[in-house]
Amino acid sequence: MPASPGRLLPLLFLALGLTACDKSPTFTAAEPGEALSGGAATVSRSDRVAFSLPSANLPPERRLDFSVGNSFFRNPWVIAPSTTTARDGLGPLFNTNACQNCHIRDGRGHPPEPGSVNAVSMLVRLSIPASDADHAALQRLGVLPEPTYGGQLQDMANPGVAPEGKVRVDYRTEQVRFADGYSIELRKPQLNISQLGYGPMHPDTLFSARVAPPMIGLGLLEAIPEAAILANADPDDRDGDGIRGQPNRVWDDARQQTVLGRFGWKAGQPTLNQQNAHAFLQDMGLTSSLQPSDGCTMAQTPCRQAPHGGEPEVSDNIMSMVLFYTRNLAVPARRKVDDDQVLAGKTLFHRAGCQGCHTPSFVTAADAAEPELANQTIRPYTDLLLHDMGDGLADGRDEFLANGRQWRTAPLWGIGLTETVSGHTQFLHDGRARNLLEAIAWHGGEAEAAKQQVLQFSSEERAALLAFLNSL
Repeated sequence: MPASPGRLLPLLFLALGLTACDKSPTFTAAEPGEALSGGAATVSRSDRVAFSLPSANLPPERRLDFSVGNSFFRNPWVIAPSTTTARDGLGPLFNTNACQNCHIRDGRGHPPEPGSVNAVSMLVRLSIPASDADHAALQRLGVLPEPTYGGQLQDMANPGVAPEGKVRVDYRTEQVRFADGYSIELRKPQLNISQLGYGPMHPDTLFSARVAPPMIGLGLLEAIPEAAILANADPDDRDGDGIRGQPNRVWDDARQQTVLGRFGWKAGQPTLNQQNAHAFLQDMGLTSSLQPSDGCTMAQTPCRQAPHGGEPEVSDNIMSMVLFYTRNLAVPARRKVDDDQVLAGKTLFHRAGCQGCHTPSFVTAADAAEPELANQTIRPYTDLLLHDMGDGLADGRDEFLANGRQWRTAPLWGIGLTETVSGHTQFLHDGRARNLLEAIAWHGGEAEAAKQQVLQFSSEERAALLAFLNSL
């Protein structure tokens, strides 16, 4: 007669070396509501469209607005002048012609494949070192853009305008060995910028490759009270655990003041609307009320002389529809939350100290921007704070208060569905990690101790940890 799950679980924990003597909690059952990562907004799909659904608690009369926003997020924008006046103005310089090209099925982007003509879902940010005299620009932009090419390399352009350049990514590799002798190969990207369209770059240009992050749950992240985020900040490491979460403080274009940053790989944007406006401008060359200038530098005369699609090119109404869409892209439910291996992996996640940055849960504010997002217990596994991730992941490029070694903790919800939705398993800010184990092995700095714990795991423990992560 087979053993009951209640009898199997202690045997599994014993096999993995997890005992009551461990200081971290031991999880033997799922917590109430744990499968509902997005609270009442959680959806139950786990197929290739799992990241493209509206919040489950969005009423039918509001789903039309979601669909309208989806159409402007999904469908291509065109060059002006055009008969499609609501969707023209693309370029003159751009990286792609539709948001969905980067956020594949609202999921994660990836670095360019060998031989690719365009990078598409990976961007390269540009800046140069700043001095005290650049204080005003740094306060508004967080960086000092490269003088000729601006803040982002755009590798596509309208006819008659030269693209800024082409991006190729090569890799050098290194081996990481676990305590039991198991080894994995890590690859570190080497950016190659060629075919510059407007002359040489500044000799001290700083580069940072960024793949497009998943779009799910952004409205819920925006609804986390600021006080709840700051409660986890510990920049002076007063508790002595080696983790120094620091908030980024960034410029809010609408409020014209410095506020808490939440969005982007370095938490460089304060609101979802501003994140959208900057993406429209930098990725597709589309102006909005929040970003009214086309971004062409003084060295790019053909860009400045090209036709535009109106002022602004993305109307306030379209911006509001896209904002509604991006706020209400639902988080899919977790799978197998009561599975013995998943529970063992959750225990190992906590034993390694991963939850020190990947904060499991928050409660959203009562005054959230949308009523469906208010008062929800959510499980994003992020603290939205900056952490020093070590030399291996450093891009050497500051962004507002974030230094060249710091990154915002990436949310983990939905990470187990990456391959199903986006067709790949490439992780971290530049997509260098080809699977979750490689992503863990790249952790350093404040996460070095947690990584070293994982490097001691046996094959059974590694499998349990990955089962937990893939359940998220």
